Amino acid sequence: MPLVHDRCICLRKFEYSETSQILTLFSREHGLLRAMAKGAHRRTKAGASKFDGGVDLLDIGQAVFTHDPARELSTLTEWSLREGHLELRKCLRGMYLGQYAAELMGFLVEEHDPHPDLFVAMEKCLAELSTSRREEAFLGFELELLRQAGYLAELSMCVLCHNELSDRGPASFSPARGGIVCRSCLPKVAQTMPFDLRLLRLVQGLLKLPRVDGAIQRLPRLSRHQTDPINRLILSHIEHTLGRRMRMSAYIFDKR
Repeated sequence: MPLVHDRCICLRKFEYSETSQILTLFSREHGLLRAMAKGAHRRTKAGASKFDGGVDLLDIGQAVFTHDPARELSTLTEWSLREGHLELRKCLRGMYLGQYAAELMGFLVEEHDPHPDLFVAMEKCLAELSTSRREEAFLGFELELLRQAGYLAELSMCVLCHNELSDRGPASFSPARGGIVCRSCLPKVAQTMPFDLRLLRLVQGLLKLPRVDGAIQRLPRLSRHQTDPINRLILSHIEHTLGRRMRMSAYIFDKR
């Protein structure tokens, strides 16, 4: 089986044995894949290792692996660390957001479906999560992930009557309908989430910002007071669509 070289981000790891790991990797040119890293923790007597001593969550590395979409598990033969995000590992909030981004990526992107722009967007996002711009960086990436994966909710008009929302009326979101519901159509929907119209306009504005390599440019400074309600709305949409709970959601809304 031929070996391929690609730049990868580690989204998930499982310690398979004392020396081996099973990894979920997001590669730039080959998409999402699962790989066995045999002997990932093993070193020679001289201290050399083909895996730099093992692969950690959110590490970015140059990888060599077998590639066969028909197989469930690839074999990782080499891993050269390019970015270990040392500053990010000192920031608890940033780590929570990074792991949540990895969890979303693992569930929303199909295996072996390349998204080079999304890879670049995630790489740039991870670099920002240790800075004061972490909230807007994560939200920008989250919206771009949903857009490219085809899971973006309808946020520009009412999902029932297809009319734009009035600036005077309240906004509500329906996870079951996958979008915003206007005041006139609200009685027709069983369960909705009230949503601040100002935040809806903010999200609509973010989606119109220019992009470079998949990353949204000119993001405004945002606080958790603004991003938490938006992230909760997106979470409700994702969990309803996928039919499962996101493990990291309990951590990203923790105020500690």
